[in-house]
Amino acid sequence: MGASEFRLDRRRLLAGAVALGGVAALPALAARNLEPTPGQPTGPFYPARKPLDDDNDLTVVAGRQGRAQGRILHLGGRVLDGQGKPVPGAVVEIWQTDTFGRYHHPGDRRDAPLDPNFQGFGRDLADDDGRYRFRTVEPAAYPAGGGWVRPPHIHFRVLAPGTEPLVTQMYFAGNPLNRRDRLLAAVRDPAARARLVVTLQPPPADLEPDSRLATFDIVLPGG
Repeated sequence: MGASEFRLDRRRLLAGAVALGGVAALPALAARNLEPTPGQPTGPFYPARKPLDDDNDLTVVAGRQGRAQGRILHLGGRVLDGQGKPVPGAVVEIWQTDTFGRYHHPGDRRDAPLDPNFQGFGRDLADDDGRYRFRTVEPAAYPAGGGWVRPPHIHFRVLAPGTEPLVTQMYFAGNPLNRRDRLLAAVRDPAARARLVVTLQPPPADLEPDSRLATFDIVLPGG
């Protein structure tokens, strides 16, 4: 893992953090021994080439006037070690489908529409309290072959000095496809599986009234 992966444009990320408003006030976990977030496969749609616009607001693309279609999702949480201590400076990457269920990746050749105003991939840098935040849209389900339909989910890759990258996926509570998803079911321990599922909440007053809020705390192995 090169040091260059930890050099992000902090001014750009701070500007994005201001746009996310109330996510900065997401609740913190008390310092205690914590179970690590279960790993999940990277999947075939990690960006073949990182977009030039890779900040933490996936709803707009630099140089375009439009906004991504779909319901806005404000996503945030903390990156913690196994003792519940924050991991400042951790790089958090996410990638996901757009609202039509398609990835911005050359390997996704399905005939679903491709939203040109959706960034598809983003990065944020955890602050001194380990907090990260993204503004994105709710992803959609999509067919994965052989009758398997993947539920809506968001991929994460977390890089922190001194640790191996953690790759995982976040799912949404209440979606019936969760029960039949092969990757989620591969996490055999029900308590561990539950740590990958978030419940969407209504937004605070300073965010879009029709948006949703998700909190996903990430615990790295060790510490």
